[in-house]
Amino acid sequence: MKMIKTLVAAAAALLAAAPALADITVGVSLPLTGPASGLGIPMNNQFKLFPSTIAGEKVNLIILDDATDPTKGVQNARRFVTDDKVDIIIGSAATPVGVAMADVAMEAQTVQLAATPVGLPPGKDAWTFRLPQSNDVMAFAMIELMKKQGVKTVGFLGYTDAYGEQWLKAFTTAGEKAGIKIVAAERFARTDTSVTAQALKLVSANPDAMLVVASGSGAAMPQKAIVERGYKGKVYQTHAAATKDLMRIGGKDVEGTFVVSGPAVVGNLLADNHPSKKIAMDFVAKYDKAYGAGSHNQFAGHAYDAQIVLEKIVPMAMKKAKPGTKEFRAALKDAMETMGRTVFAHGVMNWTKDDHWGYTMETGVMLKVVNGDWALAN
Repeated sequence: MKMIKTLVAAAAALLAAAPALADITVGVSLPLTGPASGLGIPMNNQFKLFPSTIAGEKVNLIILDDATDPTKGVQNARRFVTDDKVDIIIGSAATPVGVAMADVAMEAQTVQLAATPVGLPPGKDAWTFRLPQSNDVMAFAMIELMKKQGVKTVGFLGYTDAYGEQWLKAFTTAGEKAGIKIVAAERFARTDTSVTAQALKLVSANPDAMLVVASGSGAAMPQKAIVERGYKGKVYQTHAAATKDLMRIGGKDVEGTFVVSGPAVVGNLLADNHPSKKIAMDFVAKYDKAYGAGSHNQFAGHAYDAQIVLEKIVPMAMKKAKPGTKEFRAALKDAMETMGRTVFAHGVMNWTKDDHWGYTMETGVMLKVVNGDWALAN
């Protein structure tokens, strides 16, 4: 009798420890340490505001640090799909990590909501959907402003990794169509603390504008190097730099910088008829209430949009299957490809079976640093 009671107690303990079948389990891998921590930490902050239930079902968030390391990101993703049996993966906010994780998502047939504009070969992104705008979309907004300003030549200073190379490709292709040419290109690693040699070469080329491709707090250092070497032209930064860290660290050297961003960052500056204005302002109000005025940024906005995604697709998927099953994971993918026009804080999303990017060319917003704050550039 004692043996039976022991076995029953052990079984009960195992059942209590395991997630209920109806629980929705979300695995989140973010760069909470390492060079891209300035992107992951704000996302993590927003996830702390995540609802405890969606469609009446409990949501279990499992958040792990990938340390801006692709190997660690893959380890996290494999843990999610093998040990935690997650229904969906979110992350990473670092492009090289997000790219590496996509292979696991594909293999496990589990949706990955990438928080970075990962570039993947055709077919390799069957289970990967992007929360950020594509580099093509953001380059379009940037080049449109350059055209108005009469910019014809550009110097490029960007990361050596996937994010830098994808931006170089996107900008070069779109720029050439607009009569804008990159006349000098220099690269640096995320972990570099100085780009003096690169800055000297770029300044000597004397382009009309500089394009800096870096992220978070790391975006200020290369721009300061350019300015300190006497460059007087226009400087542009990408949406990975759309954080207050750029101003906090860059100070006067980033004043007047043009930064492309999603609308979530500047909801209060959007026209009243902008589709994302109301949602963007809701995101800003809730985030700043929790973490301090002006603390919101582009990447926290992506985490906010992830909630919008789940609140729309989970009820759709639950009509077909229960969470925790292969069928439910497939139903989530189908729901994302058929959910139709959905307003995010970052724009209007419309993923389809053939388009896992979703945003239109009109999504990017050009900002300008004015007196240490954001203003609309156009």
